[in-house]
Amino acid sequence: MKISRRKLIQTAGVAALASGEIPAAVMPDPRFEGKDTPKIALALGDGGAGGAPGDSLRRLKQLGVNWALSGGPPIPWDEAHLRDQFDRAKAAGVTLGNLMIGGFNNAIYGRPGRDEEIEKVIQSIKAAGKVGIPVVEYNWYAHRITEAYFEEPDPARAGVSWTGYDYELVRTPGRQYMVPAPPAEAGIKIKDLPALPNEGAHTLQEMWDTITYFLKRVIPEAEKAGVRLALHPNDPPAPISRGSQQIMGSVEGWKHLIEIVKSPSNGITFDCGVTREMGQNPVEVCAYFASRDRINHVHFRNVKVVKPYERYSEVFIDEGENNMFLVMRELVKHRYTREIYPEHPRALDYDRDRGPIRGYPGGGGYASFAFQVGYTRAMIQAALTLA
Repeated sequence: MKISRRKLIQTAGVAALASGEIPAAVMPDPRFEGKDTPKIALALGDGGAGGAPGDSLRRLKQLGVNWALSGGPPIPWDEAHLRDQFDRAKAAGVTLGNLMIGGFNNAIYGRPGRDEEIEKVIQSIKAAGKVGIPVVEYNWYAHRITEAYFEEPDPARAGVSWTGYDYELVRTPGRQYMVPAPPAEAGIKIKDLPALPNEGAHTLQEMWDTITYFLKRVIPEAEKAGVRLALHPNDPPAPISRGSQQIMGSVEGWKHLIEIVKSPSNGITFDCGVTREMGQNPVEVCAYFASRDRINHVHFRNVKVVKPYERYSEVFIDEGENNMFLVMRELVKHRYTREIYPEHPRALDYDRDRGPIRGYPGGGGYASFAFQVGYTRAMIQAALTLA
């Protein structure tokens, strides 16, 4: 006679109750983050402003967050400066695991001076390696078309705000955008905005050429330093950004990137929100890159998509189209052990009442991050339990 596992468990439970022996309702190990699990991280400033120096880090620790990320200083990075930043976080019980690097636009655009900038990037990566910062994150935008972000209400959560994105949006001076609309751009759709003089318009081939030149110089040095680079996808993944095409605006582009220089140091920031914004399945995309050990950082967030690439809303982590548990289970399955950032919190009255919230329209602060962290921890615990 065949007996299903479920039937066997039910039978055992009934027998235990009949005998008066109620099984202990204890979550099995592993329950907590460790060296072999994903690690929840927040930015150093996500603990909120106010109070004494170090209070933001203290607030991160109160959420059980032991890892952090931060923007880096101007390049070239200095080992002493990084060590001071690292040690101050460590004194509060937080490990700095990811620094964002920038300041090399000549390299991005292929302009004179790029070799000098690339050398500064290499110096910075070496400094990060000596201090023990394992991941350096970066962007490769010709232009990041954030002009189409706007605040929109969550219809079901009593005045909470989402962050909307609409590539067809018409620029209107006086309306609140992430990037204010100058009078000269009145009546122009976001998708038709002209190139900026300091950036120019660039083809896909031009952008692939410049990043190939960059990676072939930088990745060997990153390997020697024991540092992994994480290239964030184009976010928003709009088809054309002020006249320029975007190399990281498609999953095909992400796949091509990791083939330019085959190394764990040449990886991506896997953003399951951007993945869905492009109309792709985050679980499948996560499996592709995690199985190749090319995910060096994770952004963990949810969205609702009206039209891939062009119209979507960044929503609470528990109400979008992504199955966040299946994404987390994929990361655990492939033994991802670096940081997970539950980013893009929503705007709550509690945070608004404590002062202006910078950043994305409809974005939130510490109270919303607390919700994001709690939800993400539940996903990790569930995934670890079922691993």
